[in-house]
Amino acid sequence: MENSLGFAHFLSQTDTLGHIVLLLLLGLSVASWYLIATKSLENYLAGRRAEAFLKQFWAADSLQDVSSALRQQPVDNAFARLAHEALEAANNHRDGMQKLAAAGGLGEFLTRLLRNGIDQEASRVEQGLTVMASAGSTAPYIGLFGTVWGIYHALVNIGLSGQGTLDKVSGPVGEALIMTAVGLAVAIPAVLAYNAFTRRNRVWLARLDAFAHDLYTVITVGEKANSSAGEASPLHAAHKPEQRASAKG
Repeated sequence: MENSLGFAHFLSQTDTLGHIVLLLLLGLSVASWYLIATKSLENYLAGRRAEAFLKQFWAADSLQDVSSALRQQPVDNAFARLAHEALEAANNHRDGMQKLAAAGGLGEFLTRLLRNGIDQEASRVEQGLTVMASAGSTAPYIGLFGTVWGIYHALVNIGLSGQGTLDKVSGPVGEALIMTAVGLAVAIPAVLAYNAFTRRNRVWLARLDAFAHDLYTVITVGEKANSSAGEASPLHAAHKPEQRASAKG
């Protein structure tokens, strides 16, 4: 009997509710790991593309060069999308193609457009985090529920059999604790990934907000105060060393 105890024996002895609990934990685990893998790859590619675009942007001789380059290459990151929309709006505004959204002048229009672009990116990068947060917060309790139900089920069977010795009780009760272990195995990676993605998104959106400020300055004033890429630019060649250091910081 002792050699037959284990996870397989627990599955064969548990009822439908126990199977449902286990399937629920399995579904949360699969969803969490899928999001961890896909969002990690997505964030890595987005970071590389953003770095390449920022170097190209600040190395350009004029906004016209940037606008032409954006028309000839895919807009595949948040920084490029923000620059593309802002430059197109500025060009349309200068050409007299004003709409109701452009009421209040170019400065107000760009402010609304850039803020809307940042909000859209914030919504995009937060997709899937709710699932990971839910898995991390509920999986331990789901596993604990499965353990409690498994212990109850085992004790009922032992009581019906009339064999209430320690060796007959410890095996089924120990098997029921597997559900708690499964719940923790689902929750721990989800919580760690959620914290890592939340921090990455906070840093990413802060960089995007800084770039939006620089982009607004370049378009409306014709020069930038600080490069969010941390490099000097032909658009403003008179950068001081202390200004460049503050931009990197």
